[in-house]
Amino acid sequence: MDKESVNNTLEKLRKGDEAAFKRIYEENREKFLNFAKRYNLSDDENIDAYQDAYVIFYENIMSGKIENFTSSISTYLFSIGKYLIMDILKKNKKQVSSEFNLSIVKEDDNFMETIEIEEKSISKEQQLLLTYFETLGKKCQELLTLFYYRGYTINEIMKKESYNSENVVKSQKSRCMKTLRERIKSDHL
Repeated sequence: MDKESVNNTLEKLRKGDEAAFKRIYEENREKFLNFAKRYNLSDDENIDAYQDAYVIFYENIMSGKIENFTSSISTYLFSIGKYLIMDILKKNKKQVSSEFNLSIVKEDDNFMETIEIEEKSISKEQQLLLTYFETLGKKCQELLTLFYYRGYTINEIMKKESYNSENVVKSQKSRCMKTLRERIKSDHL
């Protein structure tokens, strides 16, 4: 896809064009799942990683975080997915076989080598999130990190953090998010 075509697609996506979103999803799904097989995860984990990557992609488009692409849309989507796969691998150490060698994946992964990620430049929204996330209590920080970054389920968080029930975890997560939103919103007033 040339730069003009990418920009046209991005504009359609920003306007909420469902057909464009569906096309991006379908064009990249099988390619991503084939790419993800080299990481020795289950098919379900690969599908979850793709769907989560797509949701993040969608949210970044709709929230205006993406102004333009320095690479192709596929490369951007795959880069999100690759980070999610790495998190799954870290989380499930016991599921990675002793024969699994990340250096082999890296050597074969020419597609991923082209990804340009500027780690030092973060958006104003990301900076606000980081600033106000750090003002939350340790319990809230841990809960939100486990749920949103590490991908734990409510049930897994309940067991790991010794909560009494899933409802307690849900309400605590809701309160933490409400506090975070209010603090960020107060910065814009």
